[in-house]
Amino acid sequence: MADSRYEAIKRYRKSPWRLDNRVIQFLLCVIAGFFFTWLASDSTFTDSQTYTLFILFFAIALWITEAIPPFAVGILVIGFLVYTLGSSYLNSDPMEVMIYVNSWSSEVIWLMMGGFFLAEGMRRSRLDYALFRLTANMFGSKPKRLLMGLMLTTMVSSMVMSNTATTAMMIAAIAPFLASLDKRAPFSKALLLGIPSAAAIGGMGTIIGSPPNAIATGALESVGQRMDFVQWMAFGLLPALLLTYIMWVALLKKYPPAVKNLDLSFITSQKEHRPTSLKQSQRMVLISLAVTVTFWMTSPIHKIPSSAIAGIPIMMLTITGILKGKDIRRLPWDTLMLVAGGLALGQALLDTGLAEHFVGQLPIDNLNPFFTALALSLTTMALSNVMSNTATASILIPIALIVMRDDPYLAGVSIGLSASCALLLPVSTPPNAIAFSTGHLQQSDFRFGGILIGLLGPLVVTMWVFFLTRVFG
Repeated sequence: MADSRYEAIKRYRKSPWRLDNRVIQFLLCVIAGFFFTWLASDSTFTDSQTYTLFILFFAIALWITEAIPPFAVGILVIGFLVYTLGSSYLNSDPMEVMIYVNSWSSEVIWLMMGGFFLAEGMRRSRLDYALFRLTANMFGSKPKRLLMGLMLTTMVSSMVMSNTATTAMMIAAIAPFLASLDKRAPFSKALLLGIPSAAAIGGMGTIIGSPPNAIATGALESVGQRMDFVQWMAFGLLPALLLTYIMWVALLKKYPPAVKNLDLSFITSQKEHRPTSLKQSQRMVLISLAVTVTFWMTSPIHKIPSSAIAGIPIMMLTITGILKGKDIRRLPWDTLMLVAGGLALGQALLDTGLAEHFVGQLPIDNLNPFFTALALSLTTMALSNVMSNTATASILIPIALIVMRDDPYLAGVSIGLSASCALLLPVSTPPNAIAFSTGHLQQSDFRFGGILIGLLGPLVVTMWVFFLTRVFG
């Protein structure tokens, strides 16, 4: 008879369920979820609140440890919410849960799809080479200048169009250059972290740059404080420029270029003969891009939702045959699964009243206006990392305008701008998710910029808004 210990070891090694590092991490995440749920909950919590709090901590732990793939966490979140919040067997007061399934068809998902189609159309028609060549000609081959050029281009573009579409377009533009670099090259990480951060930060610059900006403007108008386009730029443009510069310096310190000059000859010299079909494809992609961007920029006039406008490139590029079935299958659908899970989680925090509950626990009553606004801005940044920044702004701005009724601009604008400072996780913002979908980054790579901008951004924003409101009233 064989030695039982030997047989156990042999079977353990053959078993697909053996306790490798990922299984251990998964079990630790479960334990962490239960522990923090017990720590943060109280006897007044409903079943729905307790379940939502658990999946919040559990999902955060899974996203940080990468015990399972990030997109799988998104699927897990939706499934967990549907079965626990909607089941009469598990929940004493079942909720309507179709809204969490419908996160797959949310506006953010359609915006990202439109950006993905534009990016793939640029790749298929080789317009990405042309855009990168233009940037290289303007800023040169020095890594520092090229990184600055790409970040500035991204920042400015995201002020007048969706930061999701901007990121998708810029990532597509640098894709040929990334392919020439080692996958783990420091400069490739600097580029892939610099572009989404510049897109998110650049959204501060205008009212249409980010949904929280529009929410803040609408909330201010509801209390009799009108905010026009130029006024918002006075509040948002300088912080956007300063934070982009800080992120540029920090990325160069974190990922110093290994060479003084980049070899861009393989791109700048590629002026090969283009067949007529390719020229026609490029024209159609450019027309699609121009029409989409024009409609995005003029959305305050025609009132067509940005998500509906994102359908323009989806229709035009498929109807004209520029994108075929194999191109559609190549799109990063796993990234959409990741974002859908994050949207569902944010909606659950809103529906169950957990977000409002914890905001109410903040000790901000006895603070002066500056520190009250800073506390709310930091809270906005923290919540926006794990739920939609639009939902976060929708919750916090009305509360802030009540708490700080004597300083409506300081309250509303600070929170609106701070919602764009959430960069900690791939699900924190669609630009992060797009950069993560390239496969060149790990989740841990986002922590550096996420912590830096997450802590510094709300401080810079609050100081600047406080200064303007005190100097100019």
